[in-house]
Parts: sequence; structure tokens; C-alpha cells
Amino acid sequence: MLARWLARPEVAVWWPGPDRQVALIRDDLGHRVTRQVIAMRDDIALGYAQSYPAHHWPALHFADLPADAVALDVFAGPDGMGQGGAWLSALGDLLLQECSTLAIDPAPENLRAIAAYRKAGFAGDDIRHDGLGRPVRVMNRLR
Repeated sequence: MLARWLARPEVAVWWPGPDRQVALIRDDLGHRVTRQVIAMRDDIALGYAQSYPAHHWPALHFADLPADAVALDVFAGPDGMGQGGAWLSALGDLLLQECSTLAIDPAPENLRAIAAYRKAGFAGDDIRHDGLGRPVRVMNRLR
């Protein structure tokens, strides 16, 4: 299912190389700090999310976040398009029971994702560079 989602043009533009992305997701399955979930509504899969301590891996763009900050990587499935704000808000509510700050880092030109993240309660306009030197918009949601 994730391979099909990652191959969709609207996802692949932001998550290039579906086979590579699936391999990375598989590798993270056994990692002790990464949580992976499929967002569901009833029996319908809406999207994928992984969360992890923002300071676990080198991420200079998250350097000023609190020590307990959690970072997210997400993408929608075809049935979740247009619903990201809702399911990400619900996931954020759960995660913020265990941390003070959530962080997400979309590409500045990924306006669809940025709109969904704003609907889910994230805010932030700072453009920084991630560990690979790519510009990202750092957005946070606080408890």
C-alpha cells in the first residue's frame, strides 16, 4: 500500500524514489525511537506518519527546539487527500500528551502540505536548511 502511495505523482514529487522510500520505511520499522502509523478513519487508510525525537539524528534546522521535541514525516494516501489537517491534528493531540513540541519541515513550495499542517495547528515561517542542505520550512505545534 505504501509503495503505491509513494508512486503517486503528488507524493513522489516530495518523496522521490518510491522504492528507496519504502526501503527507508522498512529500515525504520525496527528502530527503537521511530514510531510509524497509518492514519485511519473507520476502515479507510488516510495517510502515513512517522515520529521520532527531533534531536536523535543530526538536524540543525531543529537545533533550537526543546529537548523533548518530536519530529514528524507524513504523506497522504489517495483517500486522505484533502483530509491531512484532520488526521494530523488528531495524531498531534496524541503525541503532545508525551512531549511539549511537535516539528515538521515541509519544502517551502509544498503549499498543499503547509496548508494541511496549518489546519492541524502547526505554525512557522522560518526557512532553514536541513542536513542535506535543502531549504525547509520549520513549523511547530505546541502543547
